[in-house]
Amino acid sequence: MRIATFNINGIGARLPRLLEWLDEARPDICCLQELKAPTERFPQAELNALGYEAIWHGQKSWNGVAILSRVGAPAERIRALPGDAEDAHSRYIEAEVGGLVVASLYLPNGNPAPGPKFDYKLAWFARLQAHAAGLLASGAPVVLAGDYNVMPTDLDVYAPERWRDDALFRPEVRDAYAQLLAQGWTDALRTLHPGERIYTFWDYFRNAFARNAGLRIDHLLLSPSLAPKLKAAGVDREARAKEKPSDHAPTWIELDL
Repeated sequence: MRIATFNINGIGARLPRLLEWLDEARPDICCLQELKAPTERFPQAELNALGYEAIWHGQKSWNGVAILSRVGAPAERIRALPGDAEDAHSRYIEAEVGGLVVASLYLPNGNPAPGPKFDYKLAWFARLQAHAAGLLASGAPVVLAGDYNVMPTDLDVYAPERWRDDALFRPEVRDAYAQLLAQGWTDALRTLHPGERIYTFWDYFRNAFARNAGLRIDHLLLSPSLAPKLKAAGVDREARAKEKPSDHAPTWIELDL
């Protein structure tokens, strides 16, 4: 089974690129982030035409997450991360699909740091840790996929010295990610590419993609029962080279189920 995560950076503007990639790559399950569209503007018909059923949680102009499947309709479990009833951001959706529990998440950026946005990021991370611990305790096979807005190590950023004070790379954020992994989660891409500089995001500015000045911020975390089934992982970076692309590339794993 192939499972992918893709921050599409505006599903309205990038729909041709998304459909093109889905038709070529044919992931069984795909988690999307940054739909940047209200719920009623989700392109359900176009995705159905490619054989995908979907659940989604939209938000006008910002955020937005979805789970697509061609191995059966996703059965929604929750569409908000527990722990803060006041949080109206559409950043988390979770479903049972293909015999797995799959979550699509879009962790806050947190800049400028320090400040209220960074505090919100750390609080959201703490809520994710608490929920993830509960998922592990359930014993279910789980994939937590999405844009985590964190580069876990120096290997995950093209110029670490330039990013030390950024909210994606500050020690508090990397510590939070490490604490999440310490619960028992496996970072799929890094596990299969332990020493490789492999990126999932390249800014639109300063010719970043051509210079390979990238970041690895899109991650797929596997619960313990799934980790031994991991057979392949990669980044479809050619999608970033297309006309009017997302600034992220699809990141994927293959599980032998």
